[in-house]
Amino acid sequence: MTMRRAVELAERGRGTTYPNPLVGAVVVRDGAVVGEGWHVRRGEPHAEANALREAGDRSRGATMYVSLEPCTHHGSTPPCVDAILDAGVERVVVGVRDPNPNVTGGGVEHLREAGVDVEVVEGDPAWRARDLNAGWLSIHERGRPWVIYKAAVTLDGRMTVPGERWVTGEDARRRVHELRSWVDAVAVGMGTVRADAPRLDARGVDAPKQPRRLAFGSGPLPDGSELELRSGPVDQELRTLATEGVQTLLLEGGPTLASGFLAADLVDKVLVFVAPTLAGDGSTLTQALPRPVSLKRLRAEQVGEDVLLEAYVHDP
Repeated sequence: MTMRRAVELAERGRGTTYPNPLVGAVVVRDGAVVGEGWHVRRGEPHAEANALREAGDRSRGATMYVSLEPCTHHGSTPPCVDAILDAGVERVVVGVRDPNPNVTGGGVEHLREAGVDVEVVEGDPAWRARDLNAGWLSIHERGRPWVIYKAAVTLDGRMTVPGERWVTGEDARRRVHELRSWVDAVAVGMGTVRADAPRLDARGVDAPKQPRRLAFGSGPLPDGSELELRSGPVDQELRTLATEGVQTLLLEGGPTLASGFLAADLVDKVLVFVAPTLAGDGSTLTQALPRPVSLKRLRAEQVGEDVLLEAYVHDP
């Protein structure tokens, strides 16, 4: 439960820590939580330092739960491993190792060499910690952004409703704008660009930043479009986007774009909003695929009058 709390705390920094990862920390002594913290904003103290400051002298002999491996580098703030050692923490439980060697430099090993008991968790706590920073991990482990495909369909699987502008209700549409507000880029295909002239920005929500807005496919873009055209092979474009700082990419296109990404095994997570409507006609979620795509960790959530289905193609 304490690692879960560290992950919950880390979420509070979503949208403000970029390009740094999300991190939360909890300090426990004699079975009681004595300090909590999270990385609030890039350039400000890390989660570990904030939790230790709240715990004060009670950190000595305590256990720290931290969602991501503590750093060892000197950046805008001192190394977190030094803060942990100076505070006298005896045990550290880590949610996930940081794959960026330039940042961690073996934070787990550094602590162990100094006599701290360090545990790297496994199972569901580890999965939750990885999911928290799926984009950060994907950049360093896959060399490309974490790709989320979002779609809205009727109960009979159609992506449009005759005579209606929207498939889903206001609550579901607001959730999409919230999602746009924390991903690094949003993309559609050229078919959607020509048919709908989408803006792809985050509107009507408290957006700490706006995403980059992309169009995959052959140009040219229509006059007045503010989207960026990405016309190269998709896998190469994703690698380029990674070098440009895009850690998370939200696909909002139609079945052509979805099928292309799925066929190339470049979708990591699927979000499908299902509306309580039978359209009777229209395009479906994907076009023909070369093989079935197995999904895992399926979860359903009521969002207004609609249902959000969430599932993973790949583990984060």
